[in-house]
Amino acid sequence: MTLNAELAAALAEDAATLALLHDMELTPSVLAALKEASFPANLGLFPAGEASLGSFEMMRTAVTSLPKIPDTAFVDELAADFAAIYLTGSFGASPCESYWLSDDHLVCQDAMFDLRALYAEQGLAVPDWRKRPDDHLVFQLQFLARRLDAAVTADDWRSIAGFLDYHLLRWLPDFAGRVADRCDMMFYAALALLTDAWLQQLRDLIADHLGEPRLSREEIEASLGSQREAEPVAVPIAFMPGAAGPSW
Repeated sequence: MTLNAELAAALAEDAATLALLHDMELTPSVLAALKEASFPANLGLFPAGEASLGSFEMMRTAVTSLPKIPDTAFVDELAADFAAIYLTGSFGASPCESYWLSDDHLVCQDAMFDLRALYAEQGLAVPDWRKRPDDHLVFQLQFLARRLDAAVTADDWRSIAGFLDYHLLRWLPDFAGRVADRCDMMFYAALALLTDAWLQQLRDLIADHLGEPRLSREEIEASLGSQREAEPVAVPIAFMPGAAGPSW
């Protein structure tokens, strides 16, 4: 599979679709649209390998088994899983990167500020970090969609690879596994696993395109450790109201 403008646009649409499904509670109209589109068969990046095929098939089964006209009880069950994953944290499966990368599973830690700086480089800022932090899965998928849609050069793809290596793929496998183990409805278990598999496959595709093998987890952590050692001690600065850039 050759990475070109057409495929980049399709990949961007995939990432945006996944972001949307993680973003809000599913309504009957969204469920009907998923069935009509035969999701996930409409994704631009088709699965390859046992893990990807397994998550794809699980998602396909979850969608095909959705009722044509979901009743209130069914929608409420989906909403309960959504709340437990994305709102209340009762599954212990935070959709925020900081939770998984901080020693005490805290939110709004270094990852949030790292991503805020990364977004700012592209002229972006989240609407309200107090309601949804910068390192939330939805924002990261939306950011990925933007970067994919604009990808042209080898450096563009290399930058996307770095974003995946140093952010999403460091924690999403743990998140997906926890969600799959604890949610009640097949839909959200399948969505979490499919999202991880899709991102892993995207990273493999970029590696093949660039002819640059993926870094191992140990290499990534060693690189991050070297960066932290080289960073100067930060000097506090006064907060300046209105300093945020454009939001999504």
